[in-house]
Amino acid sequence: MRIKSFIAKQLARLTYHKVQKWAKNPIETQQKVFDFLMQTAKETQFGKDHHFESITDYETFKKNVPIRDYEGLKPYVDQIISGASDVLWKGKPIYFAKTSGTTSGAKYIPISKTSMPHHIEAAKQALLLYIYETGDASWVDGKMIFLQGSPVLEQVGGIQLGRLSGIVAHYVPNYLQKNRLPSWETNCIEDWETKVDKIVSETITEDMTVISGIPSWVQMYFERLIAKSGKSISTLFPNFNFFIYGGVNFSPYKQKFEQLIGKKIDYVELYPASEGFIAYQDSQDAEGMLLLLNSGIFYEFMPAATYFDENPERLSLKDVQLGVNYVIILNTDAGLWAYNIGDTVQFTSLKPYRIKVTGRIKHFISAFGEHVIGKEVDEAIEKAISKSTDIRISEFTVAPQVNSSEGLPYHEWFIEFENEPKDMEVFARLIDTEMQAQNVYYKDLIEGSILQPLHIRKVQKGGFNKYMKSIGKLGGQNKIPRLSDNRKIADALQLFLID
Repeated sequence: MRIKSFIAKQLARLTYHKVQKWAKNPIETQQKVFDFLMQTAKETQFGKDHHFESITDYETFKKNVPIRDYEGLKPYVDQIISGASDVLWKGKPIYFAKTSGTTSGAKYIPISKTSMPHHIEAAKQALLLYIYETGDASWVDGKMIFLQGSPVLEQVGGIQLGRLSGIVAHYVPNYLQKNRLPSWETNCIEDWETKVDKIVSETITEDMTVISGIPSWVQMYFERLIAKSGKSISTLFPNFNFFIYGGVNFSPYKQKFEQLIGKKIDYVELYPASEGFIAYQDSQDAEGMLLLLNSGIFYEFMPAATYFDENPERLSLKDVQLGVNYVIILNTDAGLWAYNIGDTVQFTSLKPYRIKVTGRIKHFISAFGEHVIGKEVDEAIEKAISKSTDIRISEFTVAPQVNSSEGLPYHEWFIEFENEPKDMEVFARLIDTEMQAQNVYYKDLIEGSILQPLHIRKVQKGGFNKYMKSIGKLGGQNKIPRLSDNRKIADALQLFLID
């Protein structure tokens, strides 16, 4: 056994016992986090505005601090950008993580000196717990690749700004630097086509043992490797035994991955977000991911069924139940307070607390990590229609086509026209251009040849009504979702298409 493998196994054992200590005392752990957050932030602008000095328990906190999304938090972020300190958290953030916004453009999510180590520690724990469970530490002696955004950072208001994956790249420990690929220079390449070809060149002759990234991007990397070598991934990388992923539902990709790899492997799911590292898969045998209770986040949960009520219920960890869809709410040591990140989760276990991500509280598409929301598709089609005087539509919905028989995956738009365009291809290009303008992640995927431009399927007149009738939801307040992250509606609509 090599020295790195030996040390990794010792660290894995220590990490397992460390994690068990807080995982077996979940409510006490969350209370300590809550007390720390209240005490530390009481002198901040937000703390003064919401009377943190008088908050001694969760019930008082709920009365003082309403649920917010980014729009509600933005005035405080703007103060930080303008140069103010002690606004949301003590001092100033050391980074802003840039993410796609809804109505305000890009979102700048603060990362503090206190919160940054949690992002790094959580990822390390996930790998060490895999070693503890499987007993396999041999992979630490091989090469590791993390397909991620560019680590080149900008500045806004004197604070470094970048995508979370690019920020994290600056924190790879020294003992992994020699094992890590691609090179720094390659990682900084912005154009994905150029970048993936360079990554293939750098890795094709290496002993790759750990590969991580968003599945759609990794799939393209695998396909390029196979095209260049003529070999399966397991032949190229015989010691590659597990894949790390997060951000999207992996189920649609699993069959294709096993085909490309040429053997069954293990998978480790992570739940990192710019707002905080929320959970990771701690066992190959248990369903769901371990909720991180000792990482600077105090969690709240709102039953999704009551989310749109006037006074929706807010629960702390001790009151959650199995199998219920909850909107997850974060309070963090970066200064996010009662913050709704928009995700919905279900608990798969309460001893310990494990979750699975079930989607978004509102309809969306993120099959490839693009985070497309209803507002974006609505505005894209409206702007495309506005460029003509004779196009009218009755209804539409959008779904991802992951397993394309027509080349790259794409977004599939099902449109019922009252008066269709003279040139359908031109109309499709107009919508696609507007979509790229609306959503930077979608644009990146198109320009990086991860997705091809959208396809339009014409639905027969009355087709949507026939579909709604077929599922018993015609009339009343029932509406066709504008977009879905799965193929349930899209597959049903095949019966109502115009050839």
